[in-house]
Amino acid sequence: MDNTKNLVTIFGGSGFVGTQIIQLLARKGYRIRVAVRRPDLAGHVKPLGGVGQVMPIQANIRNLESVERAVKGAHIVINLVGIGYEAGKQRFRAVQTMGARNVAQAASAAGVTSLIHMSAIGADAQSPSAYSRTKALGEAEVFAAFPNAVVIRPSIIFGQGDGYFNLLGSLVRMLPVIPLLGSKTRFQPIYVGDVAEAFVGAIEGKVKPGRVYELGGPEIETNRELHERVLRDTLRNNLLVPVPAGVGKLMALPFALLPFKPLLTADQVESLQADNVVSDAAIREGRTLAAFGVTPTPMEAVLPTYLWRFMKNGQFDRQTA
Repeated sequence: MDNTKNLVTIFGGSGFVGTQIIQLLARKGYRIRVAVRRPDLAGHVKPLGGVGQVMPIQANIRNLESVERAVKGAHIVINLVGIGYEAGKQRFRAVQTMGARNVAQAASAAGVTSLIHMSAIGADAQSPSAYSRTKALGEAEVFAAFPNAVVIRPSIIFGQGDGYFNLLGSLVRMLPVIPLLGSKTRFQPIYVGDVAEAFVGAIEGKVKPGRVYELGGPEIETNRELHERVLRDTLRNNLLVPVPAGVGKLMALPFALLPFKPLLTADQVESLQADNVVSDAAIREGRTLAAFGVTPTPMEAVLPTYLWRFMKNGQFDRQTA
């Protein structure tokens, strides 16, 4: 199929998931606009396609006019923007609810053919977590403005450069004792490449629009089991100490006062109290990764390829393990 006339605008496309999607779209011939707040920091996306095929542009989803400029002339719009913590004007509601509305309204007004919106498993308008609550409200805004949108909710995403397993690896390298929050909470980690394949599948019409799809990998493990997996893959034996949610929130308080990305927030502690797996309803209704025709990648096929960096002697431990 000749996709050279198809223009895709990807909001938040310079990050972990976005760069994977860009590579797949570029190979298929799409032209790609990468809409980011700081295009001067997104130069790394240009080599992901041919000369001039991938172009960073300035847009802030909190600003409707900039969003409208970014989607003008686009055939497909993808919104990957989300935040894990609040700082300055980057508030959960402003980004994940009102920002989602801005993108959906602008896409509808521009006559965009397809809108694919990134949400998260656990999105719930009644959730005590502001992150999960605003994700659900954002989904509602998307469908109100663009009824035929496809919403994709992944569980935690793993792969080179992920935020979860790399953080655990850093902690086991630094701390002999690891505080364990939500030790019994279940997760269904999914490989970033599989998530990217699902987004491209949605663009190509492999699934019904106007629905929410939940993506999880082939394994369901508790947070404790995921920590233990990291310890095995890094050849370490740190002590894991379960911490109650109340204590976890107290631990998070000092980080809120620091001027850089917090290691932990009270809202993240709240999120860790709820399972993060594909729902029974999604399985029953066929709203899972299988709907996209993608075979999920197991963690053991990928995690050791980058967690070796957190071994005591790095690659040399890996060679002799």
